[in-house]
Amino acid sequence: MHILERPATNGHVSNVILETPRRRRSRWWFVAAAIVVIVAIVASVILVRSRASAVQYTTVAVQSGSLAQTVTASGTLNPQNTISIGTQVSGTISEIDADFNSHVKKGQVLAKIDPTSLQASLDQAQASLAQSEAQALAQGATASGGPSAIAAAQAQAQAAVASARVSVATANASTAAIATAQTNVTKAQSALVLAQQTVTRDNQLLAQGYIAQSQADTDKSTEIGAQSALDSARTSVTQAQAQAQASQAQIAQANAQESAASAQAGVSDATAQSQAATHQAGVAAIGIQQALVKTAETNLQHTIITSPVDGTVISRQVSVGQTVASSLQTPTLFTIAQNLSKMELDLAVGEPDIGRVASGDTVSFSVLAYPNRTFTAKVAQVRQNPTTVSNVVTYTVVVYVDNADGALRPGMTANATATVAHVDGATIVPLAAFSYSPPAGAFSRNPRGNRTKGTTGGSQSSAAPQSGSQSGSASGSPWGATNASSGGAVTSGATGRIFVLRGGKLLPVPVKVGMVGATQASVTPLRGTLSATDQVVTGDNRNSSGGGASRGATSNPLGGGGGGGRGGRGPGG
Repeated sequence: MHILERPATNGHVSNVILETPRRRRSRWWFVAAAIVVIVAIVASVILVRSRASAVQYTTVAVQSGSLAQTVTASGTLNPQNTISIGTQVSGTISEIDADFNSHVKKGQVLAKIDPTSLQASLDQAQASLAQSEAQALAQGATASGGPSAIAAAQAQAQAAVASARVSVATANASTAAIATAQTNVTKAQSALVLAQQTVTRDNQLLAQGYIAQSQADTDKSTEIGAQSALDSARTSVTQAQAQAQASQAQIAQANAQESAASAQAGVSDATAQSQAATHQAGVAAIGIQQALVKTAETNLQHTIITSPVDGTVISRQVSVGQTVASSLQTPTLFTIAQNLSKMELDLAVGEPDIGRVASGDTVSFSVLAYPNRTFTAKVAQVRQNPTTVSNVVTYTVVVYVDNADGALRPGMTANATATVAHVDGATIVPLAAFSYSPPAGAFSRNPRGNRTKGTTGGSQSSAAPQSGSQSGSASGSPWGATNASSGGAVTSGATGRIFVLRGGKLLPVPVKVGMVGATQASVTPLRGTLSATDQVVTGDNRNSSGGGASRGATSNPLGGGGGGGRGGRGPGG
């Protein structure tokens, strides 16, 4: 505000107040303030992003030690030697003297078959032998002229008595056969009734849809078989009865011959020579009858089933009262494991792996019964006979296992791992190291002064696999596919590049791959060295999985990614 003095017309001085206009503020202060704020925001964002983009590597220490290459397979445990015990004669099981898990000795009785019919056969053979001997004696007396006709008549009488004994024995055998046949008829009738009831019941179940037509057909076939067995048993009864009647007629004939023999007083000289020849035939008949007696005795002995070896009964397939027949195929009554302390593991090894398995390879396996226990053994045999199931070819590898404590049992399923190759004193790195690709700008300059590009997407490395067997394909590996590569890429003999962290700096190391295991591989540095103090990089914080390969890893793990740029050399490379 200003005061202006101005003289007036009346001689006075008047004061005029003048107001000063308000000064306008300059706008550039606002622009400057805005620029400061923007710069602060940009600086903060850059700082935050730089901190967020700091790479944190996932590393694994280089190991020095042993590396093994393995083949996995599954199989079944069995006794090394099993013996099936059968029977050489037919009959009904009358006694069981051994059961499952029974420890038996050689010669110990396992079971017995009803010996009635076989004993009758032996009696008949012995009676026939006696008859032949008596006839030979009589014929010899007649052929030599004999002391007198009375002596000859007495010999004939003895022969007639022996014939009567044969007839009696035959009649006894026929009676026993009738009883056995009637028993078989009863059993066949019971089986037929059971089969008919089964058919009736299953027809009802078939109508309701509870069983398949094949089951009903099987039951009908069983009914028909039971009817046939009943008819056969009835026929056997008829035959046995007819034979018994014939035996009675033979007894009557023998008695008549005995009476007639008493009347035969003398033998003329004209018939002496023919009687001598008859005597020779009688002597031969004695040999035949002796053989028949021996056969009957052997068959009777076979009614007692004994163990041929020391061992353990692992299977019993018969029960008391069951009928066994040995006419067509010898039935199996018992199965004996000779020594359960020595087991056999039969592994099914696939066609891609069988070429790497050999006798003497170490095998470790486990069974479901003992999940926390590992058993070890050696490969005893690689069998040449293949097994093909659904176009998959497998070969049986036999492993002999010591089972002194009896923990392993026949039939157990085992999951096994066979060590097919082994190396000691190797430099070992994880397979994940081959597929790691470093982030952009991980390198500054290499020792030659060439700036290394920091791309992440796959520039070709000089340490990438070479052509041929080193191409990284599964076909180039002499070890096959199973447990010999990681994803079919890292193969023995190929070259690649891994990255190590030394003094906080990421350094590439070109290597040659030796043995490849399931998750690790042995390597030999092509340039530089690898020591136990080195940390091999397997990933970084760009990948949420942490321990896996980082983003931008190339499809070929042996290429080492593009982190090394052209020439594949970083600092210290």
